[in-house]
Amino acid sequence: MDSQTAVANQTAPDASTAGKLKPNSLGVMGILFFVLSAQAPLTGVAGAVPIAVAIGNGAGAPAAYLAAGVIVLLFSVGFVAMGRHVVDAGAFYTYIGKGLGRYLGAGSAGIALFAYCAIQAAMYGLYGATVSGLLGHYTGADVPWWLCAVVTMAIVQVLGAVGIEMGAKVLAVFVLAEFSILAVFALVTFFKGGGPEGLGVSRSFSPGAALDGAPGVALMFAVASMIGFEATAIYGEEAREPRKTVPRATYLAVALVTGFFAFASWMLISSYGASKATGAAGKALEGGDSTAFVFAPIADLFGTWVNDVLPILLATSLFAGILAFHNSANRYLFSLSRDGLLPRRLSTINRRHSPAVAGWVQTAIAVVLVVPFALAGKDPVLALFSWGSGVAVLGIMLLYLLTSLSVVAFFRRERLDTRPWNTLIAPALGALGMAGAIWLILENFTTLIGGEQSTAIWLELTVPAVLVAGVVTARLTRGRAAAADG
Repeated sequence: MDSQTAVANQTAPDASTAGKLKPNSLGVMGILFFVLSAQAPLTGVAGAVPIAVAIGNGAGAPAAYLAAGVIVLLFSVGFVAMGRHVVDAGAFYTYIGKGLGRYLGAGSAGIALFAYCAIQAAMYGLYGATVSGLLGHYTGADVPWWLCAVVTMAIVQVLGAVGIEMGAKVLAVFVLAEFSILAVFALVTFFKGGGPEGLGVSRSFSPGAALDGAPGVALMFAVASMIGFEATAIYGEEAREPRKTVPRATYLAVALVTGFFAFASWMLISSYGASKATGAAGKALEGGDSTAFVFAPIADLFGTWVNDVLPILLATSLFAGILAFHNSANRYLFSLSRDGLLPRRLSTINRRHSPAVAGWVQTAIAVVLVVPFALAGKDPVLALFSWGSGVAVLGIMLLYLLTSLSVVAFFRRERLDTRPWNTLIAPALGALGMAGAIWLILENFTTLIGGEQSTAIWLELTVPAVLVAGVVTARLTRGRAAAADG
């Protein structure tokens, strides 16, 4: 397959350094496990749901997840339509470049790489703190969080290098484990008829419940919990029958994640009772451990042994997310190199057709992002996790918006697909939804990162700064290439 790029007319990489990712390696389920791992369901439920309930719209939080799912689904329609005609590991930047121009495409590549590396670094912070706590609890050893993170970086580097199939198998085990315990809890609670106040359908899904309190805050956290599904397109080159596999994986991922978060949050609220859930979530936040809101009712249902298992599953959930984002980021580096925007050595592949050099560079970036927080003595959760996840959510939402606009522009110009719903109406509605979500994120960014206003401002400014840097890099790279050809 020829590399289709949004950054035009670059000299092709040398045969000695350029390569192709291994085709026919992943089916629908393989891609799905990578996507679900990136979304880290247990981390999302334990981290976001208590906040959405406590300071958002209370018992109406499940409705926010449904609303977020509708927005993401509308985006996915155009995203899938574009993917049928453009298959490339660069995904976002290739799509945006095809519709909105090579330079904006290059700028979006910078944002995508920045966002994926930032969210991975954020996960390393929470993961390091979680594993350090587990080691202290079970062995009495006082292991620094950063040491747990650095050791895991080495493991992730090895798994990323041995091939995409091995990564999919490892992630399948972790994803199934975290999904299972939450799904079983939700199903048992549902079939028991809910908690002390029943299922409380109207208390969670009626228009009044959805608009209660601060629905914008709840919607913001709901949308943030769903980022990562777009990775389906990143694995297009490695998929079996990508024009069929990627759309199926995308729609299945959106449906599963939306249904899972809405159902799990509903049953958590039901287990407390709609009238008491907001107070319980607020108490958990005040106690400094939001996971207590989620873990406590599960332990009440299944027994105290759950309190030993869930922290371990939280650690494996984070590990799975870290590995998934490592694979996404190194494929962006690989694709940018293959298209001439980065040094060509980054497009080197190993004998397993994995991005070898790009993988090492991505691991080095993780070290550079994580270690300074350790040296400065910053809290791995309150600083690294909060800041990294906040700026990543903002960056990826901007990419969603640009991609929706690109889909409309691309199909108006190329006319490869003339279906109005798929190429105009749904993408336009998706763009409006994403624009609204970005406004909510900016309006509540201090809450999202759990920091001060000044910190929020400079973190917000990093996203447009990276966009500009990507555009400038593309212009300089093209200028040098043109000079060399002349």
